[in-house]
Amino acid sequence: MTGTPVSSQSVLTAAKQEWKTKVAQAAAGALPQAAWSFDEARLAVTLFYFPQAAMTGDIDNIVKLTLDAMIPSVYLDDSLVDRVLVQRFGPEAGAAFSNPSDTLVEALGSEDPILYIRVDTVPEEPVF
Repeated sequence: MTGTPVSSQSVLTAAKQEWKTKVAQAAAGALPQAAWSFDEARLAVTLFYFPQAAMTGDIDNIVKLTLDAMIPSVYLDDSLVDRVLVQRFGPEAGAAFSNPSDTLVEALGSEDPILYIRVDTVPEEPVF
């Protein structure tokens, strides 16, 4: 989704609500019609941020509002999220992926700031 994430620590209440609305609308638009929300599965969320200029805030501050905004369209409760991977790919550093999805390829080619969001069930195999 296009846009610059808003920090959960922002004092701008309207900006935080606008961000959550934007995330919720993007999630609803990406899901098939009559899709159901995860209600029991353990989930992993990937957030890749592609700013088009140097990011001034901390990367961890964009997580909470984004996760909260996906309730209830993606999952019924964010306590279902067991794993969060967050990474910023600045404009000065190239990003290379071995097998990117079509959505990620689109994000990589954008001239706008992009937050790529992916939600998966947590795999059974250990992380390390």
